[in-house]
Amino acid sequence: MTDEPATSEPPLEVVAEPARPAPPAEAADIPLLRIEAVVKQFGGFRAVDRLSLDIRAGEFFALLGPSGCGKTTLLRMLAGFETPDEGRILLDGWDIAPLLPHERPVNMMFQNYALFPHLSVRDNIAFGLKRAGMAASEIAERVAEMVALVKLEGLEKRKPDQLSGGQKQRVALARALARRPRILLLDEPLAALDKKLRESTQAELMALQRRLGTTFIIVTHDQDEAMTMADRIGVMDRGRLEQVATPRQLYEAPASRWIAEFVGDINLFEGEVASREAGRLVIATREAGSIVVAAPLQPITKDVVAVAIRPEKVKLSRRGPASDDADHAHAINRLEGVVTDVGYLGGTTTYRVQLDSGAVLRSSMANTARIDIDAYSPTHRVVAWFTPDDCLVLEQ
Repeated sequence: MTDEPATSEPPLEVVAEPARPAPPAEAADIPLLRIEAVVKQFGGFRAVDRLSLDIRAGEFFALLGPSGCGKTTLLRMLAGFETPDEGRILLDGWDIAPLLPHERPVNMMFQNYALFPHLSVRDNIAFGLKRAGMAASEIAERVAEMVALVKLEGLEKRKPDQLSGGQKQRVALARALARRPRILLLDEPLAALDKKLRESTQAELMALQRRLGTTFIIVTHDQDEAMTMADRIGVMDRGRLEQVATPRQLYEAPASRWIAEFVGDINLFEGEVASREAGRLVIATREAGSIVVAAPLQPITKDVVAVAIRPEKVKLSRRGPASDDADHAHAINRLEGVVTDVGYLGGTTTYRVQLDSGAVLRSSMANTARIDIDAYSPTHRVVAWFTPDDCLVLEQ
């Protein structure tokens, strides 16, 4: 394998990999992984379409997208199980296409874990080390390290069918990390776990990644999972990257209407720019009348646009906002209607409000008190309000 990742612990001895030339002097300025205009086709179907992406060393990166968008195909090309039809995949500045999967400083943890049913926990973890020719004493030391790392002490002699789903996941993770890859690829690694176990495992994976300093690339269709774990997220659709951003940027400043609708819940009203003034736009919408929005940083070049408001930005009250609820109370958008549906989710309550115009507006409000005197029920008449800064303007 290649160089050890940065860690506060003493470096472990690593398995030697085939010799390769020293990287060029300017390699320090390039990302750990660079994907350049990669194309992959299966017959007449283009699974990955001229995709380019840079991933930094030590980054926790998520590939997010609907089923069939090409994210797993891309992951398999990084692992060496598929070959690009066009483009290059560079690791530390060198094209890794000629390397077989077991020759790459990359390892992959599969969705179904792919454990050997006839091997014990210890032997499953040791499998790749034995194939790499590591000495028996070194294998024993490395396996013990991995067992402790993923908290499997006392289970070393068990077979996979004697383990819980969470324990199997830990064995697969330990085996994937045992050879100290530069990049760990994770294909829907938490899909088989129940909600509580999935949430605790997310935290453990994040802590483990920070401790080891290994670059993690995770493929998922679970938005919450990507938003929770990743430093940056690449959203894919039909083989292309639609946006690469931090979770906050992706949620608060989506690059397109499609991303705004795909990531989280959102209210969308179509309309036209009616007027422009300092720092403000007035959008005449078909469903909700005139809405005042903050002018985006990027100038709006089209007159037909969509106004987007996240449900948690929409407040409800019986009479509207108090005068101190915003710096510019006169600019607050007020829409009146009737509550039609209520969903209590513990930490939040969701509301559907049918506006007087007939359109439906969704609101999500935090439950900050055990007994909420401001809760609303179906048939309650309410004022829904939000500020210009709460709105996004998206060109059609």
